Amino acid sequence: MSRIGRMPIAVPAGVTVDIAENNKVTVKGPKGTLERVLPEEMEIKMEGEEIKVSRPSDIKKMKSLHGLTRTLINNMVIGVTEGFSKELEVNGVGYRAQKKGKTLVLSLGYSHPVEMEDPEGLEIIVEGQNKIIVKGIDKEKVGQYAAEIREKRAPEPYKGKGIKYADEVIRRKVGKTGKK
Repeated sequence: MSRIGRMPIAVPAGVTVDIAENNKVTVKGPKGTLERVLPEEMEIKMEGEEIKVSRPSDIKKMKSLHGLTRTLINNMVIGVTEGFSKELEVNGVGYRAQKKGKTLVLSLGYSHPVEMEDPEGLEIIVEGQNKIIVKGIDKEKVGQYAAEIREKRAPEPYKGKGIKYADEVIRRKVGKTGKK
């Protein structure tokens, strides 16, 4: 049995979970509503204050879908109660980030500023000139938008300039050495 798939998901107070046909799961909570269509093969049941996911057979595909389905539902429950956030840091001389209305403006050493529109349902906060925080209730959207920001100037291994996640460690390389 899948160790993750087997674990029940506790539904906190103030959160309602609806399981419709074709495994369409809707989770409502204090921060908002999330809905997602999950694989039909999985059996999702509400038992009191818990959600249990079970699989029909032990085929490899079913085993892999089992843990995935459970994790997706769990992330939806966490999202509507606490939300998710990713922190990014901008490192480099003259590199900075600022917020203009619903647009994130990044100066990253290019000949032009990079402008990014805030996606629906996400909140982008800029602290100082080099810290960007992406917040939202959908883990997938938060991670995707953070990755898109990082992609604009990924950190380079020699000086560490670029945009990196706050918890990311950049492997540094030694530069050239002169001839003797």
